[in-house]
Amino acid sequence: MKFQALVDRASRLLQDICRPYRRSTGNLPAVRQTTAAGSLKYEPLQRVLITDGVGRTLFQEYASHRGEARGDEETGWILLGLREADEAVALATLPAGTQREASVAHIRFNSIAQALGSRIVRQCDRRLTMLGVVHTHPGSLRHPSDGDLRGDREWVKNLRGGEGVFGIGTADASSAGPTEFAFQPRPNVHCLEGLRFSWYALGIDDADYRPLPAELTIGPDLARPLHSLWPTIEAHAERIDRLYRQLAGIRFDVINDEWGPALVLMVPLATAGEAVRVVVRRKEVRYYVVHGEEVFEVQHRDDYVDRGVFLLLAELAVRT
Repeated sequence: MKFQALVDRASRLLQDICRPYRRSTGNLPAVRQTTAAGSLKYEPLQRVLITDGVGRTLFQEYASHRGEARGDEETGWILLGLREADEAVALATLPAGTQREASVAHIRFNSIAQALGSRIVRQCDRRLTMLGVVHTHPGSLRHPSDGDLRGDREWVKNLRGGEGVFGIGTADASSAGPTEFAFQPRPNVHCLEGLRFSWYALGIDDADYRPLPAELTIGPDLARPLHSLWPTIEAHAERIDRLYRQLAGIRFDVINDEWGPALVLMVPLATAGEAVRVVVRRKEVRYYVVHGEEVFEVQHRDDYVDRGVFLLLAELAVRT
């Protein structure tokens, strides 16, 4: 499914956000608190809404991670979504990636890939922002560690409202409990098949994390199509991100054809309806020129995406 279709679906769902499926009853508040100038006034977070798409990503990828060769290490995800007056709505996850730096006691994400992933997801809705971080603890520590606190206290200064959402994943939940998605023994905890996510908030002036009620609502994980090609994003992120900052109007899409998933870049040309189309896979980059409804593959081989695009643009300029 294309990104625009996913965002359209999410927008329709969020317009009707008073109908989440969750254990608590009552409607969700729709009132925004604003300042005199009309901008959103942020209050301390009272809860986080998590789409079922995001929730399924967290549980499924955590379970898969535990069965991998690096399963004893920490893993994690960046959360993107909407920051409202006193609540956050989690709509997308960006994985830590295979190039993460991790051990049984810490994790450092691949920041370049995360930045590119954020650009791709946000191209259809600029309201999406970074909400916080979810990471796992191999043991049974369900609360962020002292080391987490030292880093997060500085990091939340960069987030809207000066406050972040933090999830801790552990594998110490009872597997004998209810099997519906997802059992909630406490307001800030979700459990499923032996896995547990505990949710917290931390603000600039907070001495420690505080439990944050977490509720499920219907909706997709807007970044899920990126997960299947995350190794491709990691391999090319630095050069694609540089290209994005140098050229205006680049658009991204995700395809899945007979050769597997790929990231597509559309670089507009000066003439309306014309563009350079770049199909990026982990070990292969293909270049095309688009003229209206016609698409021509160019025998132009360069695995460095930014260099390849600029060389092709120069070649096209010489021909005109």
